[in-house]
Amino acid sequence: MSEERHYFVYIMANASKRLYTGMTNSIRRRVREHKLKLTPGFATQYNITRLVYFETFEDVRNAIEREKQIKAWTRAKRVALVESTNPKWDDLSREWDQPQTFRFAPRTA
Repeated sequence: MSEERHYFVYIMANASKRLYTGMTNSIRRRVREHKLKLTPGFATQYNITRLVYFETFEDVRNAIEREKQIKAWTRAKRVALVESTNPKWDDLSREWDQPQTFRFAPRTA
């Protein structure tokens, strides 16, 4: 029995919409690393902490190819990609680590 793997190409941004494109096999872990600034570099230097776009792949080669494709694009084309699915530039990971609340509604007969 083989474990199904997923790979993600993602775009993160800061408040002034500076963009960072990356690829990972664990989107939650990688976004958390960006938010906590655990890896020195561009994303840390420019406070890139908002997940604004991502795609999922089953084949790592497809994910790598897509990441290269997006990185080769102009900024305008990357912005258009983000805005095609996330026009308000919301942080798509905002609620990932929030505790879930459930409302109990008793059934009435």
